[in-house]
Amino acid sequence: MEIKETILLPVMEHFYTIQGEGYHQGRAAYFIRLAGCDVGCVWCDVKDSWDANKHPLYKVEDLVATVKTTPAEIVVITGGEPLMHNLSELTAALKAAGLKTHIETSGAHPLSGQLDWVCVSPKKFKVPLPDILPLANELKIVVYNKSDFQWAENYATMVSPKCKLFLQPEWSKVAEITPLIIECIKLNPKWELSIQAHKYINVP
Repeated sequence: MEIKETILLPVMEHFYTIQGEGYHQGRAAYFIRLAGCDVGCVWCDVKDSWDANKHPLYKVEDLVATVKTTPAEIVVITGGEPLMHNLSELTAALKAAGLKTHIETSGAHPLSGQLDWVCVSPKKFKVPLPDILPLANELKIVVYNKSDFQWAENYATMVSPKCKLFLQPEWSKVAEITPLIIECIKLNPKWELSIQAHKYINVP
């Protein structure tokens, strides 16, 4: 009988909390933050996630079992850059356990797994693959400079008409950038504001 090898995934952290950003902001969700990232955003707030070798390896069944100890209905797979890993086994196990699977990704690696919601947040440091953008349910642009508004408009043309569009101020410049985003949204109502609410209410 063939023995199926279980994929081990490097996990920086995992926790049950409130989704703080984007379309599902305010909803309870279990976050699995996979380690490893080759995008390298200078303003990244989880740089500890970049080196996968610094973090423990988890079996998929152990992660799912931990999630099931909570009332979570949604699991958000994030990073790092989660698509550096094959997510087929993890998402299949989560779906089999009756959970909805969401991902937050830069889109710089091929999409894998069974996903109910795909949030693509493109980065200038390593641009997304063109075939991922039409599959996005949510496009979230982190605004760091004024030039990012035109960059956002360029990506808005690459997603489907049903994709939700969000502009989010980079946290270190939130006071400076948020008023600019508000004015942009007033002129371009297809966009919505995403704020990192979890940082205001002090949850992970």
